[in-house]
Amino acid sequence: MDSYHDKRTRFYKKVDDFWADLYGEEYALYDIKLIEREKLRQIHIASDRIGSIFFKISKLLREVPDRTLLEMGFPKETIQFIRLKTLPAESVISRLDLIPYGNSYKCIEINADTPTFIKELFYVNGEICREFSIENPNAQMEQLLGEVVRRNIHSSVKQLGIKNSNIVFTAHEDNIEDRETVLYLQTLSEVPSKFIPLYKLQIQKGVGLFDEDGVKIDILYRQTFPIESIITDEDSEGNRIGIWLLELVEDGKLAIINPPSAFLLQNKAVQAVIWGLHSENHAFFTKEEHEWIDEYFLPTYLKPDFFIEQDLSFVKKPSFGRERDTVEIYTSEGSLAHADSQRSYMDFVAVYQQFIKHPTVLFQSEKGEQEGSLLVGSFLLDGKSSAVGFRVGGTITNNLSYYYPICIKQGG
Repeated sequence: MDSYHDKRTRFYKKVDDFWADLYGEEYALYDIKLIEREKLRQIHIASDRIGSIFFKISKLLREVPDRTLLEMGFPKETIQFIRLKTLPAESVISRLDLIPYGNSYKCIEINADTPTFIKELFYVNGEICREFSIENPNAQMEQLLGEVVRRNIHSSVKQLGIKNSNIVFTAHEDNIEDRETVLYLQTLSEVPSKFIPLYKLQIQKGVGLFDEDGVKIDILYRQTFPIESIITDEDSEGNRIGIWLLELVEDGKLAIINPPSAFLLQNKAVQAVIWGLHSENHAFFTKEEHEWIDEYFLPTYLKPDFFIEQDLSFVKKPSFGRERDTVEIYTSEGSLAHADSQRSYMDFVAVYQQFIKHPTVLFQSEKGEQEGSLLVGSFLLDGKSSAVGFRVGGTITNNLSYYYPICIKQGG
């Protein structure tokens, strides 16, 4: 009988251009988690409701004073940029991170600007469900993803008012996950375009962004290149080329996807704004929306005082951060209980959120049977729920967590 290792190796060898291993470790499991149809329906309903709350608050945030945005931790260089509304949806592709809680789910954050986990859920999950001869919960979602990407590219072309547009997909060429995610989206888009690594792009201040052949780029699809990284970019002469890029977008000389509004929602302090309005029973949200916030959101603040006063454990996280980097968990007394080893986002404003436990599940791996904390990833395409998947890992689910494929439970 073949071992887990043999079966896993044989299967993932057949999945083209995929990173089944990351950082020299197993990433994609050769195991499936069965999900009941009703549970899947609940995740979709929760995701639609949560997404509508986030997208609604963005309209308000574009109208608040600069001072408020700065207090929320937005870099001053991005203030005018995030006020732009360039596409009908606030984010083309975004991912909610959900924790099962009672008979419902709690949203711990939205990854609205540069979410990954895309190829895993929209493509690979279907392949592994076929391998195990079980129904794929994300069937038809890949086709929808292609349609949404294509539609937003066409919307960007229309907004710029140009013909024969030069469309470029870009990523860090040496990062397999970034590169292959972007190439996957480029293929699904079915639009005439190029893939050009980030380091080959050229920029002229106030003029435009250019490809390696010196042709002006009209639309830049930067699925894995976050704005908080862009604004720190400098060339060898110290020119702030990342800021130049934002200025091109502000001046209507370049369109980017995800759009500027996605960066507005990427800030975790947005959840503190949502919770603050909810706590006041503010009329900005309808009665039904307040019920949704109460069910799906967690108390979130810019200070930890509430949790200490209420004797509640809490999480401290940077307003901008990726893969749980710089996340800390505190006891109800305010003492540090757990911290992620990576500390890349210490300079950003901190956000404090009530801590709730992830449910634990057993799964098969190269290291044998393991127990891990479960996190639900639920994608929104133009704000509407789509593909769903699981990750399992430690107390803080980070970039070393496993991808745990899901299939529909037969008869469930």
